[in-house]
Amino acid sequence: MMTMTTAAADVAATSLTGPSIETLEAMLDVTYTWGYQDTREQLRTLYEKAVRGQWISDDVLPWSTDVDLDKQMAPEQLMPLHGSDIYNKLSAKEKQNLNTETFAWTISQFLHGEQGALLATAQLVGSVRDLDSKLYAASQVVDEARHVDVYNRYVHTKIGFSYPVNPHLKTLLDMILKDSRWDMKFLGMQIMVEGLALAAFGMIRANTSEPLLKELTAYVMGDEARHVAFGVLSLRDYYKEQPESVKREREDFVYEAARLMRDRFLFQEVWEKTGLPAKECMEIALHNQGQVMFRQMLFAKIVPAIKKMDLLSDRQRERFKELGILQFENWEDPVSAMSETATGGVSARLHQ
Repeated sequence: MMTMTTAAADVAATSLTGPSIETLEAMLDVTYTWGYQDTREQLRTLYEKAVRGQWISDDVLPWSTDVDLDKQMAPEQLMPLHGSDIYNKLSAKEKQNLNTETFAWTISQFLHGEQGALLATAQLVGSVRDLDSKLYAASQVVDEARHVDVYNRYVHTKIGFSYPVNPHLKTLLDMILKDSRWDMKFLGMQIMVEGLALAAFGMIRANTSEPLLKELTAYVMGDEARHVAFGVLSLRDYYKEQPESVKREREDFVYEAARLMRDRFLFQEVWEKTGLPAKECMEIALHNQGQVMFRQMLFAKIVPAIKKMDLLSDRQRERFKELGILQFENWEDPVSAMSETATGGVSARLHQ
């Protein structure tokens, strides 16, 4: 059950302790852009939408909302251990505690991912080569700072505790931040991390009964849709002109990123903290039907974008098939599908 021995509690406490400050050594070219008269129309339009779509959390979010952690935060069928012998043996109180822990873990990972996006986008401002891309990237830095702020505030004032960054997510963020090539930052952050986040936020908003989180998520989604569109617009023609060796390397990166993003949702830190058998619980979470569906849907925005960028070769199709995500390759074009959301439409619909 979920009662931990002193030794288990010590191990869990140790695993949840990490450095409050960490420095990475990264190399990145910084590019001046003196051609101020040059304009990329679609990126300029996206930048103008970003400027108009800025929002202040204290003005638009009901922070006075009392978040009841005793309530089920999502349908029970989506609980990673649902239906297993381990889950069925838990008492009602233990299930309630597990609900709170998985909820805190999930929102904590959103917070950490947003900080990674903040750092990566700040790098893009210096490295991209045209003015409209620099301007849009700068607007995204403001977006990401706001996202870090609202998730940090939610985690620490409404939940009351947080989890450290998941090792799989940390590995991917480090890969993106350390890479010196501008296109890899777009591919890793704007397409993979932001595309997955947009899909995850959509499912969270659709399934949560917590009103503050539902509204917060809707506002964040309006920003994230623009971020993914930025990546697609920046890369959709770039790889078509690159040699096969470059495309194969990017395909390998995409596959590794997809595997890391899938494996991050196995809740290892929750099982360790609560004293449950971590390896067994991770195996259950890997094959839980609700979680399988959740993880597959996370790639609904990513796979069509990858295909549009000419990074979905037969070799990559086989690997995506093994991950259970190839079925999304013919879904709607990411830019056109996101156009309404990218204008701030999600925010506007909140009060209709």
